[in-house]
Amino acid sequence: MDDKQTQSLVAKLIGTGAALAAAFVVQQVLAQAWKAKTGHKPPKADDQGDAGLSEVVAAAALTGALVAMARVLATRGTARFTARVDAKPDLNPLD
Repeated sequence: MDDKQTQSLVAKLIGTGAALAAAFVVQQVLAQAWKAKTGHKPPKADDQGDAGLSEVVAAAALTGALVAMARVLATRGTARFTARVDAKPDLNPLD
């Protein structure tokens, strides 16, 4: 085997699911916080609303940064967890 840490297919699927769930949660929390602060939902790229350019840029930057951070943390946490689970000795004497 090479030096890189190899992950099983199950670990990759769990990591992807955790990253997607974390991104979804961050987007929902950010939308609620934005609405509480400004009184309306954060602007989206395809909205034809009356949001100014600075508001669109701020919403995009904040959303992008927080979602990216949540995905990285979820992926790393899942990788650490699955590495610990895979590292445990197999106690089944029949295998």
